[in-house]
Amino acid sequence: MKKQLQSTLASLPLADLRFFDSIGSTNDEALAWATEDARDLSLVVAESQTTGRGRAGRKWITPSGSALAFSLILRPKAEEAVTASLFTGLGAVALVDALKKRGLQPQIKWPNDVLVNGKKVAGILVESVWTGDALDTVVLGMGVNVLDGSNPPDAELLFPATNVEAETGTAPKRSVLLRDILTALIEWRKKIPTGELVKAWEKYLAFQGEQVDIWKENDEPLTGRVLGLDPDGSLRLLSARDGRIMTVQFGEIHLRPAV
Repeated sequence: MKKQLQSTLASLPLADLRFFDSIGSTNDEALAWATEDARDLSLVVAESQTTGRGRAGRKWITPSGSALAFSLILRPKAEEAVTASLFTGLGAVALVDALKKRGLQPQIKWPNDVLVNGKKVAGILVESVWTGDALDTVVLGMGVNVLDGSNPPDAELLFPATNVEAETGTAPKRSVLLRDILTALIEWRKKIPTGELVKAWEKYLAFQGEQVDIWKENDEPLTGRVLGLDPDGSLRLLSARDGRIMTVQFGEIHLRPAV
């Protein structure tokens, strides 16, 4: 697959590419590379990922030959480094664009999942490296269920899952889907300082206007109606308890439709 990737991605301004038939975690590889000499837009791609991570340390296993698992190293410019949380939205909006090209109507489940027809098709994990108060590096990891067989086993699911092939009825080329995601990401990155990225993120926000439950581990759920996003990508919620408008910051949280 490496030669196919190199050919398909040749038109993109990537700095370098590391491809693995099998790896524990593309994010771990990218973080290690970032401490060495990795330049902006260096890419790690794996055919199979055995110990991939989602948020809160949850597993994200990538079966060989059926999914996308990649991590992109970004060296933020000063005008992009307002907050690392915007890079989660960057990955999500880029994937939405790529899926829309395939006739789908995806939505973004805040903070880091992409849904198709209410089912999870992808997860995003952004990890940052700081030098003092300066954002030095962002590693944007993404796992996408592409072909039949890429969904996790039902017993492992915390949220219903699907894949691109099941939703479109055709089997997309994974390398072409990756190219489309990266192309959109590079273009949307230019719009981080203008606020356009957050507007697009909000446009595709799942459960907008609906009641949801949000909670941290071992905490009581917070119930409210989704209003939208703040400029830094935080979620605005209208409390069902007292009618106050609240801001929910990024963190190890769960969001589900209210029952």
